[in-house]
Amino acid sequence: MIACANSFSYKACHLIGFIKEGDRKNSKMEDTRLELLKLSEPIRESLLKSNHNPPEGTNVSVKSMFESLLPDRVSEKAIRVEIRDFCLLCAALASAEEAKESALLSWVPRELRTLAVTTFKEVSRVFVSKFSEVELGPRVGEFGLDFDLLSDEGKLVVELMPEVLPLLRGNIKESSIDAGDDGDEISDALARTPVACAIVAAHQFRWFVTQVQCPNLGKLCSLVIPCGLVALDHWSPAVKEQGMISFIHLTKNVKAAELGFYEDVILDTCCQNIASDDELWDHVVEMSVLLLTLIQRKNPRSPWFEKIMNEMLGHLERQPRNKGRYTAWLELIDPVFECMGLVLLAHFRRIFPLLLHWVHSDDDKIVLLVLEKIHIIIKLTWIRKSPYVGRLIDELIVTYKEASLRRQREDIRNEVLQILLLLQKCKGLQFEAAWNKHKDDPNLTALAPAFCTESTAVV
Repeated sequence: MIACANSFSYKACHLIGFIKEGDRKNSKMEDTRLELLKLSEPIRESLLKSNHNPPEGTNVSVKSMFESLLPDRVSEKAIRVEIRDFCLLCAALASAEEAKESALLSWVPRELRTLAVTTFKEVSRVFVSKFSEVELGPRVGEFGLDFDLLSDEGKLVVELMPEVLPLLRGNIKESSIDAGDDGDEISDALARTPVACAIVAAHQFRWFVTQVQCPNLGKLCSLVIPCGLVALDHWSPAVKEQGMISFIHLTKNVKAAELGFYEDVILDTCCQNIASDDELWDHVVEMSVLLLTLIQRKNPRSPWFEKIMNEMLGHLERQPRNKGRYTAWLELIDPVFECMGLVLLAHFRRIFPLLLHWVHSDDDKIVLLVLEKIHIIIKLTWIRKSPYVGRLIDELIVTYKEASLRRQREDIRNEVLQILLLLQKCKGLQFEAAWNKHKDDPNLTALAPAFCTESTAVV
């Protein structure tokens, strides 16, 4: 009888202790909710005062979407969800700084964008120390991150990533075009979810990704890459753009080995996106160059170099006068040239006609860019067995003479001279035969002596 009484007493005490622990936990949760409400109040007020007229043809209010992410005093949501949603709101508002041209986000005033950044920092400072209290973490412990290298904001971002990125991926996917769609594919996609939701999700995704740098970002590739690929596969240029910016940041902050089995999928997606509109060309070229050289740096004969180079050259050949496209390509392509080395010989028949066309541009900057590419190609390949040597020398001579009417005449003439001296060294008699046609030209009197002095420096 005494044993039963003792057993009952123990169970009762244990139950009372459990209830008290639950009460303390609920009290902490309530305190946390009140802190979150206090921190979010300035954004709530600023957001309510902001004017927003949805663009024509848009059946969703982005402002209303943002307001739904604000914490509420009376809410059935778990506190973790409240914090997650509010961080998503801060991400959307902060990312509007880079979306000034977007009709969906351009209405966000600068003061609200700045407030979102500072509020997120404050939320991070307050809640990072309370992860265990609000059941926030450690959700990413299995990724092996070095938390000592992260700021408070970075810690909150990576703690939320395992939950936030799949959620954003789903939001983007809902308005994408499926392979099995029939009829008007875009209309079918919009019927499922307005594209505005995908655009906002893409901006939030990009903001979250760009808050993490090396070495921690490489350990999160399994979370980041699937969401990024969905963004790149989307039909909306606005969504694609955010995916490209995210991959550019990713490539600058990870090692090739950290991309794992996604390598071929990523490079195939690059190939598919090279056909993007003019507004995305800069991003797709930069993304493709960075990813290709990161993944295939030690394999210049990789078929991916051929595929991506041919895809780029094909679009440049179809629009050889599109200055925006060829300027971006000339500015960004160097790392691919450096990696390919002698393999560039296989692309001479497509590269040189374009370069020799652009070298006569009326823009001095373009002329210098083209001459730099020619110089790099000659140094890398020694321009072996090429039928373009004679024509190249003729075009360089014309460029040298045209420079007399240009503002950057000295820079252009010096670059032409260095290329010709390099050609003299690597082509010998072939160069002499081509030069002999021009050596008596009175407009080249300042150039001719350079080819009679073997000690002239070549850079």
